[in-house]
Order: sequence, then C-alpha cells, then structure tokens
Amino acid sequence: MSFVKLQTPIPGPQSQALMQRRQAAVPRGPYNSTPVFVEKAEGALLMDVDGNTFIDFAGGIGTMNLGHCNARVAAAIAEQAHKFTHTCYHVTAYEPYIALAEKLNALTPGNFAKKTMLANSGVEAVENAIKIARYATGRSGVIAFEHAFHGRTLMGMSLTSKVKPYKYGFGPMASDIYRLPYPYEYRWRHDHRPIDWAAEYESLFAEFFASHVAADKIAALIIEPVLGEGGFVPAPAAALEKMAEICKRHGIVFIADEVQTGFCRTGKFFAIAWTSVAPDIVVMAKSIASGLPLSAITGRAELMDAPHEGGLGGTYGGNPIACQAALATLAEMERLNLNQFALEIGEYTRDYFHRLAVESPFIGEVRGIGAMNALELVQDKGSKVPYQDAAKRIQQHACQLGLISLTAGTYSNILRTLMPLSIPREQLAEGLAIMEKAILSLAP
Repeated sequence: MSFVKLQTPIPGPQSQALMQRRQAAVPRGPYNSTPVFVEKAEGALLMDVDGNTFIDFAGGIGTMNLGHCNARVAAAIAEQAHKFTHTCYHVTAYEPYIALAEKLNALTPGNFAKKTMLANSGVEAVENAIKIARYATGRSGVIAFEHAFHGRTLMGMSLTSKVKPYKYGFGPMASDIYRLPYPYEYRWRHDHRPIDWAAEYESLFAEFFASHVAADKIAALIIEPVLGEGGFVPAPAAALEKMAEICKRHGIVFIADEVQTGFCRTGKFFAIAWTSVAPDIVVMAKSIASGLPLSAITGRAELMDAPHEGGLGGTYGGNPIACQAALATLAEMERLNLNQFALEIGEYTRDYFHRLAVESPFIGEVRGIGAMNALELVQDKGSKVPYQDAAKRIQQHACQLGLISLTAGTYSNILRTLMPLSIPREQLAEGLAIMEKAILSLAP
C-alpha cells in the first residue's frame, strides 16, 4: 500500500493559483521551500489543496514531533478556546502558565531549584536567556559557535553563524558576541583521530581568553547540543562536558539551545541529557506545543529571579491556548513513550542511510542521534568538498515524488530528517525509499 497519492503534477493547479496570490500579496523574504499549499494534515501525512497526499519528513521544521492533529491536543485547544483565548499573563494570570512552568522545571536536567518564563518563539527564548545571563552576571560578552543557528532577530542572527540568507544585508550585528569552533568531527581542524575533545576545548578556551576577551567579561555561552540548521551535527559529550566545566570555573552561564533538539527528537526529552551537563538555562520551543507559538526559558531559580520585576515579558508570551496545547503535548509524549519511538526511528533511518551511502558517491557522512539524522553531501568522499546545490535538487525531486523534506548546513549540502515521531513504520519506509530514489538520480 502506498501512502503517497498524487492526483496532479506537483504543484497542482490550485497550488499554482495560490502561489500567484502569494507572490502578489506576500514579500519574497519569507521563503517557501516547496511549491504546495496544505489543506489538511494528519499524523505524518500532508494533504494539499489539489488532493495530493505527501509523506512529511519536515514536521514544520521540527514542531510536529507528536504528529499532526493529535486528538488529545486538539481537544485541549478547543476546550481552552471556549473558556478564554487571551488576557495577557502580566495583567491577569492563569493556572495553565503555572502548571506548564512546574512541568518544565521538573522535566529539564539538573537537580536544583528552577523557574520558567514563557515566550512565543525560539529566538525570543534565546533573547531572554541572554538578557537574564547579562543581568545576573553583570557582564556583556556571549560565546556562540560556528555553524550555529539561534534565530532571525538582531540578537538571534548575531549569534547565528551562517551569513546567507540569515545575516546578509541586515547588519550591523549586535556587539560583544564571540565565536568558537563547534565540535564538528567530520570537518574538524585537524585529521588526528581519535579526538580528545576535552583537551581540544581546554586549549581552545585558554587561547581564546588570552587573545580575544577575558573570561570575566563573558556572561554566557550558548550552544546547540546538536546543530540544527547547521547540519544536524551531534556535539560529543566530552566536548560539552568540558565547556560546562570551563563555564562553571569562570562564572559563565551555560545555555543549552534545545529549540530543535528538544521534546524527544533525540530519544530523550532534551539532547543535553545524553551528557552529564545540567545547563544553567535551557531554551526550548518548536514541538513544545504541537505547532502553536510557544517557547520557554527554564533555568536556575537564582538566575531567573535576577532581573527586576517588569524587566522580562511580552504581550502574548504563555498564551493560555498554547499552554494547554503544551500540557497536552507533553502528556501525550509521555503516554506514548515517544522517546522510544525516536530511538527506533533513528536506528532504522541510519541503517537505511548507511546502506545508501555505499551506493552513492556523494554521501560523505551519515550522522545523527535518535531521530535527528542527516546525510552530508560532498563532491567526492576523499576531498569532502561540499556539494552545495545537491541537497536542494534532491529535495525538489523528492517533492515531485510525494515526500516533503528539508535541507540544512552552512554550505546547504545537508539532507535532514524531521518526520513526526509518531510516523508508522510503513510510512517511514516509503518516505526513505523516495529519498533514496531522489539521491540515486543525482549526477555531478
């Protein structure tokens, strides 16, 4: 049985008509990676306005870990919508905000008192985490990493590494941001293997503090435990643990950006839980509320309480409908044991990719953790030169065959998988077969 059902060429006539309206009414800046318009979604399937059914390996860029239109989440949204939709938490508070904060305080790593603030988007969570760290430490410097993505606001794009399309033409950037190499083993600065990650970062930080900025001027270090837009590169535990140790040594706030890695994607609720690190602050968004706009900043209570009353906030942060969606989402993730689904999906997908890498001369590396997996495409496996337009070509070909997929990477040469973790094995297999067909059709 095929789950993909294509009634028209892609894009179909209704999608083409909507794209013409979009081009007339919406600026070109908000990019569309596929030319189809969705009418309905369920589980891991998308149905477009022309009656075509696609398998979804994008999951709203990682917001749909639980799957589209989960019945219990939809019921929680509807129930809250019939009570009230908004009052602004800062004017008249409500219990769902408190309940969600309590849940996240308990769920995030670290055996210490925590508090949680809610916001709207991943980058808003990042911005607030930096504000809190600067206020609490009285310092201004922030360390970010090569290949990082932390959002599109001024602070977010300043912390982000990739220039095009995220930073190009939007300068000047925010000040007092410094960058270090991410522990990207496939493209590490030397070929000595195995890599002693603890020694590497002890040396890197010593040089950095001596030649760039003093440690006592750094408020925070922010890192993705697995690169998201940067190419789905898992940071080795030893590297993260050494960074956390150095931060503690110098009074620097360690911020884990779990916006894309969070909520079961890697086989744990948070990717940092694969290490011994208990971050001072965790920022999260995306799959927290099954697609509703919501993000959270959870951290040590003394840090979170540092800013003065009224110094943090926002009109829509912690909207009651989004809070109820999040509470229902987290309950469903636990009820379904979604972490186990992620581990099983990840093992199946990596095994499939490793077999495919034997057939394709362009797959330089298969990598990932849990269901957060990627293929790095290169011109040849010896030189590792990025094959820059290959991922986009594969994505477009796969779309014509009924698979919605995503690219990534500083060089735009990564194929990544963000399918809903509730995807049935039959749909996963069909989606991977489509991806294989698209990859093997690739020519230099």
